[in-house]
Amino acid sequence: MKILIRLVICAIALWVAEAVLDGIELTSGGTAERALTLLAVAAIFGVVNAVLKPLIKVLGCAFYILTLGLFALVVNAGLLMLTSWVAGELDLPFHVEWFWPAFWGAIIVGVVSWLLNLFVSDDD
Repeated sequence: MKILIRLVICAIALWVAEAVLDGIELTSGGTAERALTLLAVAAIFGVVNAVLKPLIKVLGCAFYILTLGLFALVVNAGLLMLTSWVAGELDLPFHVEWFWPAFWGAIIVGVVSWLLNLFVSDDD
């Protein structure tokens, strides 16, 4: 149940990023189709983050230290762009134009997810 709640939170955060930024597009039809697309993209984003982010942190440890953690913003933007590419390969109508919308989108997704996760209990 907790995974589904986190998935919905990520989908809401992606929706906020899509609504706020011009370079992130969701070009599906009705509300139900948009919601299902956002849930699918949120699942892809979760898998990409779960698989690649720890590996990137280990390999790029020096960059994280040299930039005092600011390199994480670049990594998050890259992971959002990778999610957009995977969504495109799966014929999902979600697209991130280029680096800067991905950069700001990753910040928005992170902040919105953090805020919404404040309302979710960590108890099992």
